[in-house]
Amino acid sequence: MAKQRDTFEELDDLDMTDDFDDYIEEDDIEEWGEQAPPAPEDVEPLTEDDIAAAKAERARRSGKRGKHGAHGKSAGVSKAERKAEKKRQKDEVPEYMRKSRRMRRVLIVIIILLVILMIVGGYFVVRMFQTVQSAATQQAQITSAEIDVNQTDDEAKETTTSTARRTTVPTLMTLFGLTQEQAVEQLQHGAQVSSSREVNEAGNPIVTETRVALTTEPADSRTGTPTVYLGLDAEGHVIQAGYSASTSALGYGSFSFADAVRNVGVVEETLNEAGLAVPEHSVVLPEDKMAYSTYASDGITLTIESCSFDGTVDQDGGTYHWSAVLSYDYSMANATGNLADTMRTIYVYISTF
Repeated sequence: MAKQRDTFEELDDLDMTDDFDDYIEEDDIEEWGEQAPPAPEDVEPLTEDDIAAAKAERARRSGKRGKHGAHGKSAGVSKAERKAEKKRQKDEVPEYMRKSRRMRRVLIVIIILLVILMIVGGYFVVRMFQTVQSAATQQAQITSAEIDVNQTDDEAKETTTSTARRTTVPTLMTLFGLTQEQAVEQLQHGAQVSSSREVNEAGNPIVTETRVALTTEPADSRTGTPTVYLGLDAEGHVIQAGYSASTSALGYGSFSFADAVRNVGVVEETLNEAGLAVPEHSVVLPEDKMAYSTYASDGITLTIESCSFDGTVDQDGGTYHWSAVLSYDYSMANATGNLADTMRTIYVYISTF
């Protein structure tokens, strides 16, 4: 009896009362009639296999009803109704929760913007630091060069003459009055006419300008071959002679721009070598550095130092006008970070008019 009670309790747990009709045959009902169903003693005990089979059948039926129910529910609800339901659920969310969500979204956007601003700001700070550092290095190198040559004029000249010279200035004063062919022959040093052009300027006595390259002179990798410029009048005679070369090729080394003009006297010495006796200290550099300096767009990086000079000298019974341009181009030096890559060039011209 105890075993049968346990069996019925297990059946109770299966909750099979709803499906009990499935387990009773119609013939059994007719046979019993008004009689009571068989007593528990007459019921054959259920085995564990029977219980497991009943559980599986119940689970199968329950699953089938769930699927059909869900399908029916889904099929019975329209898209508009589902949308209305979602809106209703959204409206049911408390106001403080909606405000909290909006605040979180705003804070996330602000944080993202701050991160972007920090990245952009960091980039510009790094670029500015690099520019300032480059300018400081350049200035330190220039200052160092100025200190090295901050001596008396005599000491500076000794330093200049001790520098290796690779080329010499041609004697331009011997070219005046010669024809182009005679001047080229007089120059020697592999002189060859590289270009010639007509000059049509009102009031200018020069009719033809000729450029002559001194091909046997060592060419500078940055400024090129030393060159002579001839200005010819209408009769084809030289009335102006000019010359250009790298200052380092002339033996002036890596002096700073200010020292090259004030202490070393690069302009005066070059004109003297060309045959024109220009007195010492005839060339005066402006006190304001901005008058001969050009800076990059950052306003810090020095790109060019250039200044022109001119004067008049009475010599050999005649009056000669001279002009000169000293130029330091730091473009390559700024790119490489090496001040030795500065392009230092001097131009001198002597004319009889």
